[in-house]
Amino acid sequence: MSLRLRLLLIIGVSLTALWMIVATWMFMDARQSLRDALDNRLAASARMVAGLVAQFPEPEDISAAGNAPLDVVARDGVACEVSLVRGAVTVGTLARTAGSPDLAGADPGFSVHVHGNKRWRTYVLRQGDIQIATADSIDIREELVKELVLSAGVPFVVALLGTLIVLWFGITRGLAPLERIRVLLAKRRPGDESPLPQVKAPEELRPLLHTIERLLERLQAAIIRERRFTDSAAHELRTPLTGVKTHIQVAKLVSQRPDESATLEAALNSADQGVQQLENILQRLLELARLDAESVQIEVSDPADAVYAAIEAVKHVHGKAADKVRIESEHASGSVRAARPLLVAALQNLIDNALRYGPPDSPVIVRINPQADGTIHISVLDEGRGLTEEERIQAVNRFWRGDPEVPGHGLGLSIVDAIARRHGGTLELLPRNGRGLEARLTLPMAPDTGDR
Repeated sequence: MSLRLRLLLIIGVSLTALWMIVATWMFMDARQSLRDALDNRLAASARMVAGLVAQFPEPEDISAAGNAPLDVVARDGVACEVSLVRGAVTVGTLARTAGSPDLAGADPGFSVHVHGNKRWRTYVLRQGDIQIATADSIDIREELVKELVLSAGVPFVVALLGTLIVLWFGITRGLAPLERIRVLLAKRRPGDESPLPQVKAPEELRPLLHTIERLLERLQAAIIRERRFTDSAAHELRTPLTGVKTHIQVAKLVSQRPDESATLEAALNSADQGVQQLENILQRLLELARLDAESVQIEVSDPADAVYAAIEAVKHVHGKAADKVRIESEHASGSVRAARPLLVAALQNLIDNALRYGPPDSPVIVRINPQADGTIHISVLDEGRGLTEEERIQAVNRFWRGDPEVPGHGLGLSIVDAIARRHGGTLELLPRNGRGLEARLTLPMAPDTGDR
């Protein structure tokens, strides 16, 4: 259902229901007022006739008034009968209007009298031995009510339909800015980096326009980042692929020469190293892709245990050099809210970087310090050349490498930064007081659950 039709239904149904309630209220009030006015007319007619009758001498019996009742012409559809009564007994009718029903048996005051299968509204007034009864047809009253409904209802229905038509055009005009925005976005070409042109829109739509502009900016920034990432990945993958291809070609050339077995073995070993390098790069790229796409199952992890696991994993790459990693942990350092596999992967990358860029004989220190703000700092400190302020900003970008001479892929710190952000933490690269770099991973501390 379109927004225009939805608004029309909501507003139209609301207005219709409201005006139907008001119309019913007005109809009930008008019908009662009409009935009261007709009843007052009956009472006024009876009192008027009573005043006229009072000017004549009261007859002793019906014979004094004549042998038959006097028929008079009715006015305004009101029937009237004048009768002579003795106590509760009606002696006879003195006068009546032509076509008047038999009102001798009508109850005093207002009542409904049925005569000849026709209902009458009656009013009976007694004055001494004289009874004056006035009546009008209920069918005529109902006809008056119908005329009242038609005279008021038809304009009401026409006005309601006209209101809905005007409302339709008003909603269409009110939604025109949305249509302009839709047309503007539909005409925008993919990759268009220009900002949205100014659109004349009401105050309520400006936050929507602002949100769309911010979304387009974020999408454009994401496209640029992915484009750079793709270019960098293609460049990083091209180098080992070229090396593997070259070494395979060398191996083919020397495979037919028995005296070149050493060269063949060296070419195959180099090709194998290139394949291993490709495998490492692809593994890191898959890790980044998973971090960008998958949700993380948060759990409670022991940072010290994760550090030991990361050191064991690093030993497969650096061998005995990993033995120089030392852990400095405060007593009862606590736990962090982080998935243990991802925490181990982050620490493994930080320790790997520290071992690669630090001097061979310098130690690598891992510190675990709980903070008063409910976080835990896990810092990896090395004694390498360190990074400048600009380099520290660029270091978390994918495929950025501080020293091209040092083996690596430029993805380790990007993975650590992504893991930190996924867990509500941060990665900071800080200069040490002297030589080296401090890579500080800050993660939220897990609530204390008692003795473990």
